[in-house]
Amino acid sequence: MNKTILIIEDEPGIRMAIKDELEFEGFQVRLAEDGPAGLESILHSLPHLVVLDLMLPGKNGFEICREIRQRGVTIPVVVLTARGGEVDKIRGLELGADDYITKPFSLAELVARIRAVLRRCDREESGDIIRRGTITVDLRKHQVFKGDTVVEVTDKEFQILALLMKRTSEVVTRDDFLKTIWGEDVYVTHRTVDIHISAVRRKIEDDPEHPSLIVSVRNVGYKFDADV
Repeated sequence: MNKTILIIEDEPGIRMAIKDELEFEGFQVRLAEDGPAGLESILHSLPHLVVLDLMLPGKNGFEICREIRQRGVTIPVVVLTARGGEVDKIRGLELGADDYITKPFSLAELVARIRAVLRRCDREESGDIIRRGTITVDLRKHQVFKGDTVVEVTDKEFQILALLMKRTSEVVTRDDFLKTIWGEDVYVTHRTVDIHISAVRRKIEDDPEHPSLIVSVRNVGYKFDADV
């Protein structure tokens, strides 16, 4: 699957130049022209990475960085700044940016920075940490986080959530859950899976009665929605 990059940049020439270069490099690209539109785009459907100009109308890049990190959004951010001052760079990094590049810049350098950040995130995910939006599963420490808050789960709930997040956007059938988590020699029913899914939803969903993270697939099973 091609990675999706969101560009939040108010200067049309820079915005379109970055878009064209990233699409040429095989990325999918979304655009936002100001701060409020950029924040809404992030929260509506998470991209894999954000290219974020610091000086934006409506809501600046510092505010966007602060707000998404406070909400527990962990996607990588590369900030663009027209200033060469160390203060802006340090402030951006302290607010949760993963890298920065100072205008004017070469498109080749920006693409290289983006690829480096994405590779770093991919290496992390191939190890002990799985992050999907605000939810993080630490496989080694056997912990679940919603944003920065630890979520207390049972062993079975942890295994269910980890399986769903490892197979994000794929449907995991009830039989898959039973075979993988309970084993073939233990007699449990599909109802057991449903009960455990409900328990996980109560702990990670904003509205468990209308779940948006763990989605039911009628008569089949469940999937973890990567776009939330």
